[in-house]
Amino acid sequence: MLTLIGCAAISCNESITLEEQIEAVISEYPAATVAVSIRDASTQTTLDLLPDRSFHAASTMKVPVQIEAWRRVRDTDLSMDSTLEVKNSFRSIVDGTRYSIEDDSDDAIYKRLGERMTISELIYQMITVSSNLATNLLIDFLGAESVQQTVDSLGAPQMKVLRGVEDLKAFERNLSNTTTAPALATLLEAVRQGQAVGPAADSSMVAVLLEQAFNEMIPAGLPSDVRVAHKTGQITRIHHDAAIIYPPNAPPYVVVILIEGLDDDSESAALGAAITRTVHAALREQP
Repeated sequence: MLTLIGCAAISCNESITLEEQIEAVISEYPAATVAVSIRDASTQTTLDLLPDRSFHAASTMKVPVQIEAWRRVRDTDLSMDSTLEVKNSFRSIVDGTRYSIEDDSDDAIYKRLGERMTISELIYQMITVSSNLATNLLIDFLGAESVQQTVDSLGAPQMKVLRGVEDLKAFERNLSNTTTAPALATLLEAVRQGQAVGPAADSSMVAVLLEQAFNEMIPAGLPSDVRVAHKTGQITRIHHDAAIIYPPNAPPYVVVILIEGLDDDSESAALGAAITRTVHAALREQP
């Protein structure tokens, strides 16, 4: 257990643990349910708050989709330059009826309906701007069951990938993609170590994660010279961020923050940034 000397977040004169400092930050947001996982091999720090609490995964489920796509390239004749038709029609896992993506953070891809895009392009859109259409095209092609098998093989069965996004019939029946903080941390730690697919593929995944467009949570709590390879997830009253953090002159580490219960997205972002600031100060800025 990492112990900190001093109590900037708590008025006291005693040594407190990192877990206690994080809990002090969370206590300022009583409406929030928060899970945090940290994996830092360099300091042998493994920390999990609410490790068994399952959350709606939101767009963090796009991390294992990316991993499965790279595994398919590794294991078959598929290439990152292989193409898929861009269409906006998918089948519900409930009864097979058709639905389309109605709410998306990626406008550009809709200009290419009827065209073809490479696997590499779809992954980039799925991760960097969290394209729901790109995600469903990849899920349709790869199969949710295959993504889940990969998640299980990497030791993160607490993440459940059942379907693509915006399947409202499935959502109404509580058939949603879910995760725990340790499950996401396990996947990102595998990527960090080059063991999710392989060193070259994992480096390519990190390069895409570094291009993330939504940076209001974990990156906002870090110094400007720290690189963050991460994936966010956000729906109503759900706000997550999962990252591999690369300080400029120190080893990288993994932080996952899952937040539920806050109506104001700026408030949940501020909470996540405050947790990140506390973690980074403990792991990389202590004398």
